[in-house]
Amino acid sequence: MVYLFLCLILGFFFFILLLVTGSFFTVPQQVVAVVERFGKYQYLSGPGLHTKMPFIDRVAGKVSLRVQQLDVKAETKTKDNVFVHIVTSVQYHVMPDGVYNAFYKLNDPHTQINSYVFDVVRARVPRITIDELFEKKDEIAMAVKSELNETMNQFGFEIVNALVTDIEPDSKVKAAMNEINAAQRMRVAANERGEAEKILVVKAAEAEAEAKALQGEGIARQRKAIVEGLSASVEEFQSSVEGSTPADVMNLVLLTQYFDTMKDIGEKGNSSVILMPHGPGAVGDLASQLRNAVISADRVNDAMRANPAAKPEAPTV
Repeated sequence: MVYLFLCLILGFFFFILLLVTGSFFTVPQQVVAVVERFGKYQYLSGPGLHTKMPFIDRVAGKVSLRVQQLDVKAETKTKDNVFVHIVTSVQYHVMPDGVYNAFYKLNDPHTQINSYVFDVVRARVPRITIDELFEKKDEIAMAVKSELNETMNQFGFEIVNALVTDIEPDSKVKAAMNEINAAQRMRVAANERGEAEKILVVKAAEAEAEAKALQGEGIARQRKAIVEGLSASVEEFQSSVEGSTPADVMNLVLLTQYFDTMKDIGEKGNSSVILMPHGPGAVGDLASQLRNAVISADRVNDAMRANPAAKPEAPTV
């Protein structure tokens, strides 16, 4: 009898415990609980501590309001028949006023989102080439977001953003693209090197031309100065020495130049070996050669003035 009484008391306390625990439930932050009564939707409960009728009401499920991300990897081909894997990251969340639709109307949101991403990617990528795909990935992401928003809003979901995070063509295609890029860069580098060498050659030619022009001007001025100096020396020598002729003055100048040249050759240790006649007669021979050349030129000029139509003959000296 006592044993039966103790069992009844324990059973009563156990029932009270079940009643208490079944009457209270908590909901975390950014989560909404769906309460049903005998399988029928009753109400939604936000974050905090809540009560329900034990054994009658039950928490059918909880829906998170946080932003979630789903990465969808789709395989397709481009307009130039290159197969690529495109990874699209879809960020979405359940709207507070769409919890009912998200919980009851859509069984598996991940599968639904995957299907729409595959549909959009495979509809747009085959229209563009592999090079255009890398340039227009933002347009594809915007198309995915627009298409998903239009469909998922009726199920209580909002698409926050859609991003094409990775475009991975076949390894052989990637290697070929890298080779093309490297060849283009090498061609540009070769053109730049050619332009640089061309500029150097042009500048060197301009510098050489300017140097020769300046050198010619210097030689002309030097010769002009020599002629002026010789003229002044001849006049001064004739005025100082009575009875002297221009030929005597030129012989003296040639003799002076001859000895100056011999002096310069002797003073330079790295001078090349030069074989030349040396003696007082060498200067006389040089002077006679110059004099004969002048006389010959005068004879030619006189003959041409006397008979312009006649062919000039070389005079004998």
